[in-house]
Amino acid sequence: MVEGIHEENVTQWLSEHVPSLTPPLNFSLIAGGHSNLTFRCEDSAGNAYVLRRPPLGHVLESAHDMGREHKIIDALKDSDVPVAKNYGLCKDKSFNEADFYVMEFIDGMVLNDSLTGALVPETERPTIGRDVVDILCKLHAINPDDVGLGDLGRKEAYLDRQLKRWTKQWEASKTHEIPAMEESCRLLIERKPEQIGAAIVHGDYRLGNMIVADGHVKAILDWELCTLGDPMADVGYCLNNWVTIDEVPEPGEGDQSPTAAGGFITRDEFIDTYANTTGRDLSGINYYRAFSHWRLAAIGQGVYKRYLVGAMGEDRDVDLERQKASVARRAEAALELLS
Repeated sequence: MVEGIHEENVTQWLSEHVPSLTPPLNFSLIAGGHSNLTFRCEDSAGNAYVLRRPPLGHVLESAHDMGREHKIIDALKDSDVPVAKNYGLCKDKSFNEADFYVMEFIDGMVLNDSLTGALVPETERPTIGRDVVDILCKLHAINPDDVGLGDLGRKEAYLDRQLKRWTKQWEASKTHEIPAMEESCRLLIERKPEQIGAAIVHGDYRLGNMIVADGHVKAILDWELCTLGDPMADVGYCLNNWVTIDEVPEPGEGDQSPTAAGGFITRDEFIDTYANTTGRDLSGINYYRAFSHWRLAAIGQGVYKRYLVGAMGEDRDVDLERQKASVARRAEAALELLS
């Protein structure tokens, strides 16, 4: 019995929605945590599928909206953005006590860190890098209204909403002074650029949310943070995760970006390709990179405080000092980019 899956009910639902399914099914957890859970479902013929559902326990439905994720992936199925094929969304909680949706299983690697990045043959790394930026250009070229996503969120004032939200988060979770956090916030508000156009913003666009194989990106995953707004936010976020081998003190460490393994396109190549393809001006991209670091610092501080006060339970093994230090590093990185 796999926690989070009512095997008999889910098998029944899949049998009704997935053509050529051959029960019985074997279920296994691919990715867990406090985000949405991802399970592999394999039938007796060896065909594999993926099931996504919210985390276990009491969660805010608005924060783990399976219908929203399903809608986004389904809307992009005929676009130039590679996404997994959908088989359906189940909103009947009698099947599995929570909404879930099922999509095809795409074989390949997910590059979460420099150790997995190093497993990619060196000859394939440049083409994967070019795919990452090309797909981002294609995503940002889609008119949300044309694919039925015009109501996904407000298109305008993206930075205003984000700055307000994460400033509130920071102030609510602050446990100690981080001068770089306060100064970064002040400068981000003071220097906020005008939003030029609106696009579908993935919200967590990085190699760790992609499946790669044979030198190419096969699918973009994890659309739970997707919204409408300023496309530069995706670019800045991805660039922060696009670390080169000469930027890290110990390239062999597993907690580094996958691009720290070396051999991928450079950050400058990424910027030039995006700018030339989209016609967008990236001269102010450091603002968005700073915003991304600052936002993640605010999120990290919230996590730190929850662990600090015991809100995550007693059995959580987390290095509080490391978490605390990572918040400060993010804040300082933001301030440096704004200086």
